[in-house]
Amino acid sequence: MIEVENVFKSYGQVQALRGVSFKVAEGEIVGMLGPNGAGKTTILKIITGYLQADNGNVKVDGFDVLTESLAAQSRLGYLPENAPLYPELNVQSYLKMIADIRHIPPAEQLRYISDAVHAVGLENYLTQQIGHLSKGYRQRVGLAQAILHKPRLLILDEPTVGLDPTQIIEIRHLIKRLAKQSTVLFSTHILPEVEALCDRVIIIMNGEIKADAKLSELATTSNVILVLEEQKPQVEQAIKTISGVQRVEAYTDQGYHAYRVIGDNNPHLSNALYQLAIEHKWQLRELKRDVRTLEVVFNELATGANTPLNEVTA
Repeated sequence: MIEVENVFKSYGQVQALRGVSFKVAEGEIVGMLGPNGAGKTTILKIITGYLQADNGNVKVDGFDVLTESLAAQSRLGYLPENAPLYPELNVQSYLKMIADIRHIPPAEQLRYISDAVHAVGLENYLTQQIGHLSKGYRQRVGLAQAILHKPRLLILDEPTVGLDPTQIIEIRHLIKRLAKQSTVLFSTHILPEVEALCDRVIIIMNGEIKADAKLSELATTSNVILVLEEQKPQVEQAIKTISGVQRVEAYTDQGYHAYRVIGDNNPHLSNALYQLAIEHKWQLRELKRDVRTLEVVFNELATGANTPLNEVTA
């Protein structure tokens, strides 16, 4: 549905994008995560045809956004960070105007508007002036205009920014419902947003993609956590005798002696640690694969604490 290949974009001396490449398949919900200023909005604007890349190629549903812009744009719905609303219009008049802009035939406009209004829960607000709506409901109006023409692709830039917790939950549920009909690509700098809405995340920092993977893949490591009932001598030294163990990090877990064992992708590390515990008669409290949260992964990439995950692909 989206093909982005080696895209560069600069604003004067500031390089916003540095060779960005990724693909989004039909039916996916993909979150683009990154700090403010990372380049998220720039790449979304290039995909929608609002901006032109300095170099690189972008296609939407097989259509080049530069040379076949109308065909590409007809297949997508876009909600920018600041929704393009006219506060002096009521909801119905605004959506009628959007239907005209989208060249929806007059005989079908009522059905299209009705479907969009029901999808976002605006049935009781059609005659209300947009400027008098709460921010959460103005965001719903923005979503209604984005899905009005039943696009195959929905692009959302920071869809919950500035909303209160209740409104954020409502918009998240709304996006999940919309995703049943459209491929969704949305940007955010809020980690729980990605965890709540999507299975795949693209992490972008300083104009470069640092990770592109399913959340489950990002969380999985080859490291193992070993927790003992009581302290034993020479534990770390014994663990280091296992083939492939790079280092051992000792720490306390709820008063128990724990060890994070970092290995070089050894799939049998857990079994080797179990055999070692039997051999040394250690009383095991817990033995499990180490799983990182998205917050840990994001922090590792931001601080350079770990090798960037550019090579991880979904």
